[in-house]
Amino acid sequence: MVGPVLGPPVQIAYAVDDVHRAARRWSNRGIGPFFVREHIEVVDVRVRGVAATFDHSSAYAWWGSVMVELICQHDGGTEPFVPTSGLHHVAHFVDDAVATAAMLTASGAPEALYAQTTAGMPFAMHDARAELGHYIEIYEPTPRLRGFYDMVRTAAHDWSGDDPIRAL
Repeated sequence: MVGPVLGPPVQIAYAVDDVHRAARRWSNRGIGPFFVREHIEVVDVRVRGVAATFDHSSAYAWWGSVMVELICQHDGGTEPFVPTSGLHHVAHFVDDAVATAAMLTASGAPEALYAQTTAGMPFAMHDARAELGHYIEIYEPTPRLRGFYDMVRTAAHDWSGDDPIRAL
């Protein structure tokens, strides 16, 4: 029996030291608009299995066939999880997050971060840096999450360059 398989990436995320400044640079290259969420509230956070905090901000835009996320961590938490530059993670929708997490862990990519949004959507990042050079983020595609992806994609379609950074 074959276990869970990651589908194609739905998001590529880059670590930045300032989401507004980074979003402006990307939008100057024709990618946008960016939707910025400051100090995203998450609960039930654990970093490498230890209860932690994860105070971060993100900017989201559509780039080709995937979402791009610019992510900045504001607190050190148990350990600084997000550096200040470089490829951070590639995200995938999965049918069964628990089974996929077990598969990733068994294949040498242990859980690095687990959290839930305040709306109750769990997500996890697995440490695949040794093999791939980045984390793998997994989450199940809820209607609310798919709606967010659709909103960002729709905004990018025929974007004229106006209003490049928008608050969420």
